[in-house]
Amino acid sequence: MTQRDIIVIGAGIIGISTALALQASGFSVRILDRKGVAAEASQGNAGAFAFTDIVPLATPGIMLKAPKWLLDPMGPLSVPPSYALKIAPWMLRFWRASWRDRYDATITAQAQLMKLSRAALERQIQMVSGEEMMQRDGQLQLYEGEREYAASLPGWELRRQHGVEFELLESPQKIAEIQPGLDLRFTHASFTPKWMNTCDPARWTEHLARNFVARGGTIDIDEVKSLSQEQGQVLLTTTSGKQHARQVVVAAGAWSHRLAKTLGDKIPLETERGYNTTLPAGAFDLRTHLTFGGHGFVVSKISGGVRVGGAVELGGLTLAPNYKRADILLKKAVQFLPELNTQGGQQWMGFRPSTPDSLPVISYASNTRNVIYAFGHGHLGMTQAAGTAELVTSLANGNEATMSLDAFSASRF
Repeated sequence: MTQRDIIVIGAGIIGISTALALQASGFSVRILDRKGVAAEASQGNAGAFAFTDIVPLATPGIMLKAPKWLLDPMGPLSVPPSYALKIAPWMLRFWRASWRDRYDATITAQAQLMKLSRAALERQIQMVSGEEMMQRDGQLQLYEGEREYAASLPGWELRRQHGVEFELLESPQKIAEIQPGLDLRFTHASFTPKWMNTCDPARWTEHLARNFVARGGTIDIDEVKSLSQEQGQVLLTTTSGKQHARQVVVAAGAWSHRLAKTLGDKIPLETERGYNTTLPAGAFDLRTHLTFGGHGFVVSKISGGVRVGGAVELGGLTLAPNYKRADILLKKAVQFLPELNTQGGQQWMGFRPSTPDSLPVISYASNTRNVIYAFGHGHLGMTQAAGTAELVTSLANGNEATMSLDAFSASRF
């Protein structure tokens, strides 16, 4: 074992991207994952690089809507009644994160991470010759009527202040020039021309993994149960036995807090359980990524087909999937895109690891610099993976990061 040995726990987009960046920095890197590459949230997401999404879930006044979440389990943001008591401590932190003092600071931190992640993604694409897997078609955020549109404008002004490029569209005709076939109820929209998607999030993650292995990295199927310190190294207890490493990166998505707890860090991590249906090629002539913010879902191009999905169900890791949510999203999509062919769809549900303030944890563990946390990105894991990878690499090398990491510290909770 050399001083440059490091183990990354997690073979999703965050773990794979981090392993690649560490490898490029000179580390000998091994990845451990309980299932394999892109087996969880990195497999079935919308494939979006949502660099314009700097506004957190916890917005001022949002807790006034909490009773509605319980009464409408099929709404765009819901908490199953059977899970309400268990999630109460997390919701209290979520409420505190919505206060103006923290809300403004969160937006600033998120915008900085987005700026870094956009540039880091371009570097990553170049490193792995991945341009053919990118779709640079922009995004339409759609609004039903003047009232919903007007309510969105403060958020767009915030984005403008942080350098986000967009165009406001104030007629169905202007919208149709970018995306024909939308129901005329959508009278207004904003278009973000620099929005990007990958053609398929699972294929993109697998492409990165192949590059990692080709450069000498290894990926093993093994579940890590706990972490501890032993004689200046990190001891990993796994299903196959015990292993040691000079350094460890925890990038295990929605399961990461369980490993952090074995080191004494209690991090409030919940799951945004996301649902979608992927329709085969020819389902609709989709020309740009569509976001129906008022209904909590998106429509994106995936491998020539169409993926309809989103919504936020805060329901933990053990409740059975409720695929009625995917059915409802698909029914809404047909109303909004009358020419959409819904035949032959495949449903999916994934766990998106979420903190109360919508910011990931990117920091050393509280009691050792030999363990680095890289998790909690919510629905922005694909977006922030390359940026997170560069920040983790700085930490692993003992260097100062290119941006302040105070807002992303594990100790902030």
